[in-house]
Amino acid sequence: MQVIISGKGIDLTEAIKDYTEKKISSLEKFYDNILRAEVVVGLETRHHLKGKNFVCECKLIVPGNDLFATKEEANLYKAIDKVRDYLEGELKKHKVKEREKEKKLKRKVRESKEYKAE
Repeated sequence: MQVIISGKGIDLTEAIKDYTEKKISSLEKFYDNILRAEVVVGLETRHHLKGKNFVCECKLIVPGNDLFATKEEANLYKAIDKVRDYLEGELKKHKVKEREKEKKLKRKVRESKEYKAE
C-alpha cells in the first residue's frame, strides 16, 4: 500500500510522518486490497474556538468505494489514532459487503446451471 502524507498549516516532522505511516499501514491487516492512502494532517483554524485544533483526514482507495474519515482533536496524535480506529471499522464493513456480493454471484451461477439427477 502506498501512503501519501501531506501537512496543512504545520511543518511535517519525521516523527509525525513515521507515526502516521505506521498507524495507517497497520490497516492492511484488516483488508489487504488497499491500493493507496492519502493522509492530510494539520492545524484547523477556527477563530471562535480557544486553543489549537488538529485535524487528520484520510482517504483510502480500495476497489469498489473509497473510504474517507476526518477527525479533530486537541492533540494531533489522538486525531490520527481516531481516524485509524474509524477506518478499521469501515474496512471490516467493506470486507463483509464484498464477501456478500461474491456469494450472491456464486448463487446466481449455481442456479443458472442445470443439474441432471439420475
